[in-house]
Amino acid sequence: MPYESAAKASGIFRPKVTFVVTVPLSTRFFQGQVAYFARSGFSVEFVCSPGTPLNDLCLEGAIPRPIRMQREIALPHDPISLLRLWLLFRRTKPDLVVSGTPKAGLLGTVAARLAGVKCVVYTMHGLRLETAAGGKRRLLWLTEWLACSIADHVRMVSPSLMRRVIGLGLVSANRCSVCGAGTSNGIETSHWKRTPQAEFVGSQTREKLGIPSRTIVIGFVGRLTRDKGVMELYQAFKHLQGTHPDCGLLLVGNFEEGDPIPAAWRDRICGDPGVFRTGFVTDIQQYYWAMDVFALPSYREGFPGAPLEAQAASLPVVCTDATGAVDSVVHAVTGFCVPVGNVAALTAALSRLLEDAELRLRMGEAGRIWVEENFARQIVWKSILEDYRAILEAAQHRHRAPLRRAAKVAFDRSAAAFLLLLCAPLCLATAFAVRLFLGAPVLFRQPRPGQHGRPFTLLKFRTMCDTRDTNGALLPDAERMTWLGRLLRASSIDELPQLWNVLRGEMSLVGPRPLLLKYLPLYTAEQLRRHTMKPGITGWAQVNGRNALSWERRFALDTWYIDHWSLALDLRILGLTLARMIRRDGICQEGHATMSEFSGSATVGEAHE
Repeated sequence: MPYESAAKASGIFRPKVTFVVTVPLSTRFFQGQVAYFARSGFSVEFVCSPGTPLNDLCLEGAIPRPIRMQREIALPHDPISLLRLWLLFRRTKPDLVVSGTPKAGLLGTVAARLAGVKCVVYTMHGLRLETAAGGKRRLLWLTEWLACSIADHVRMVSPSLMRRVIGLGLVSANRCSVCGAGTSNGIETSHWKRTPQAEFVGSQTREKLGIPSRTIVIGFVGRLTRDKGVMELYQAFKHLQGTHPDCGLLLVGNFEEGDPIPAAWRDRICGDPGVFRTGFVTDIQQYYWAMDVFALPSYREGFPGAPLEAQAASLPVVCTDATGAVDSVVHAVTGFCVPVGNVAALTAALSRLLEDAELRLRMGEAGRIWVEENFARQIVWKSILEDYRAILEAAQHRHRAPLRRAAKVAFDRSAAAFLLLLCAPLCLATAFAVRLFLGAPVLFRQPRPGQHGRPFTLLKFRTMCDTRDTNGALLPDAERMTWLGRLLRASSIDELPQLWNVLRGEMSLVGPRPLLLKYLPLYTAEQLRRHTMKPGITGWAQVNGRNALSWERRFALDTWYIDHWSLALDLRILGLTLARMIRRDGICQEGHATMSEFSGSATVGEAHE
């Protein structure tokens, strides 16, 4: 093991990352990435079943750790694989374990957790359960849920996959992320570029396959299975032949026994003179260059690589809106996105491209630029590397966090108790004034989301009257705000009852302000991170603009605080809060009693108390 020995001899700390997948074929997700990690200061180990692809990763600087694992459920073998993984992690002591694919995801995360690995990541490359049914679907859901629950962090390979996984209740939004625009490994864009030489190779490939030169070729690359939509593609092709007799269908890949195409359909495809098949091939460049249009009518994906390769080869792409696939094309710019299983929509999209050569060229060029800007391997690798470094850093903070959290709780409660005693006369005077001028109740109570989104009842001194219009509806907030309410808000005296929320452990002195429960479904995954800590009476956003901030800026400041909080920062914020109270700035947003209502991408409507 020369790489391992050299790392130890250098005396330089190299974080050790261990990747775990089930079978050697899955190592394609890491080709080139391993060498990049090694050059960037990581010691890389790779675990999967024995095979040539695993040994090939040695050339990139990885230490191979062969442990036999089965892709499907195999009760006699799975416990043995789990034991071997546990023993390996106990011996090698990795800093970070990254498991991918369903079986390795479960076995790897469980073994790493049992072995005491400090940082465990599950990389989800797709959801097999999406095309499963009955007991198998429930079992797949359970295994995915276990892997997600055990891991410290779940990395998704596409934005739509993350939305789907969160929607299925497999993981919460604050525990998962997507690196950059997605994909597992990016693509080597220059490898697929359509140059004059590539055009010549493509024409030669057509000749070898017996494709007439005038034929407009619709291409497909992948497993010839039911869930890849091959039957729908063939049906669309037969419809197109009626209006475009000069079109042909090129299928690059093999029929497979897993999720097989029915024998009758297979016979029709194989016997059709308009369908050209290559079988399994290792070098697929030349086949992209022989195509005019690329189609992937898949039922499910994680993030398919073939559409990116096709676009890098300047081909327009037609794919479905299936999970993962929808992220691989920019609809109406680099191609078209059609509903899953909709043969008519697939036929119509392909027909548009067959009829319009200029549209094919325009979309192909737009696709090439889009892929080069977002999915070039160096871009993707850098994003993944930065993500793993951030996860490792977060793990280090997490292992120091219990003492820091305990110190924060102790400071909050002791300070809240002291301030309640100190401000008791002011609170009594305020309560009397509110009762006298605004009536009962003296306190404004409203459910707000606390830590992890759990609701609690927030307390404030009442600042608005109950004036209503002729129909009995409350007037707008700005019209119900009284002189006393403006005074209480300007001085922040209306917030004093929240010291009781702090004393009860529902809030902190410093943290993201608790907003409305109805906003929770509107947040992005990044914005939801503001709920990983207790809400505060004041916060980083409050001392950097308060209600005068835009929602986007406010959320950015909240998440910055989540990532950088400390007692020293809390004390600084408390000091700045006092200065803000004296200056009385940022109390409201122009045109609103406090701040406009949050509606996701836009902010319209009335403010809240």
